[in-house]
Amino acid sequence: MSFPETTSIVSFRKRTCAPVHGGGQVRVLNEVHGRNLKPHPGCAAVFFCGRFRLECFAWSDTLRKFNRKSLRLLPAAFVFLSAAVFGVGQQPSGSKQNARPEVIAPASPPATVSEGEKSSARYFYEFTQPQFYVRHIEIEHDANGRGRITFERLNEETGITEPLELSPAAWSRISALWQALKFLDSEENYQSDKQFPHLGTMRLRMEQNSRKRTTEFNWTRNKDASALVEEYRRAADQAMLVFEISVARESQPLNGPKLMDQIESMLKRNGLSDSQQLLPLLKDISNDEHLPLIARNHALRLIKQIEKQSKT
Repeated sequence: MSFPETTSIVSFRKRTCAPVHGGGQVRVLNEVHGRNLKPHPGCAAVFFCGRFRLECFAWSDTLRKFNRKSLRLLPAAFVFLSAAVFGVGQQPSGSKQNARPEVIAPASPPATVSEGEKSSARYFYEFTQPQFYVRHIEIEHDANGRGRITFERLNEETGITEPLELSPAAWSRISALWQALKFLDSEENYQSDKQFPHLGTMRLRMEQNSRKRTTEFNWTRNKDASALVEEYRRAADQAMLVFEISVARESQPLNGPKLMDQIESMLKRNGLSDSQQLLPLLKDISNDEHLPLIARNHALRLIKQIEKQSKT
């Protein structure tokens, strides 16, 4: 077994030894047989052998040199790190914005004077033909399309009054026609040169505050006036049809199939004011066991037909 030149051979009474790491100088704490060991620079161990203990503590010269260099470079490293952190903090950020977004002031609401005047208006439509099955119809409603309808049938002394609510689509069309006529400001006579009294007499009336005007005709060449009475005629036909259905469901269920046929006929010739309004009623009819099965199945087909028309 060979040892470095700086180490002496020491004979031990026991050969088994255990190294313990540490640091310091070499000192002999018990008897040894041989010469004292000269400390080795790289040795850092303590040997325990039976009756004696040999402690060998040594600091490495290389470690001491490294520590001195590190201590000299430490201030420079701190200066460099501080400069790097300060430089990163001064860089502008592209995502952070300290400026507040501009708040746009809401536009001032439009004047409500015209809306107030419009809400006070009342609209009237009247049809008369003593020889027709429905010989008299009168519709009255406000600026929201809500009002009532009164109709009289042939050979009946009293009329029937039902609540009326025009759908938004129907009221939009009717309101546009009233505005196109400029009814209160106009003095136009809508009656054409030709007379057709057998078709019945139509009467239009509008009241707004203290202003009112009434005109009547049995035939007109004014397109807006003709379209307006046609809209009211469809609204009246739909309202009377709903009334007939309610009577059939209460006391005349066998009239159900005939009324479903009537709805289909009016759908084909565009005779309803707004077929979408009938969807809730038709859904109830399809589940009404008081009505014949043929009427309930027909109601289901009408629902599909109306929904299909709304998509086109």
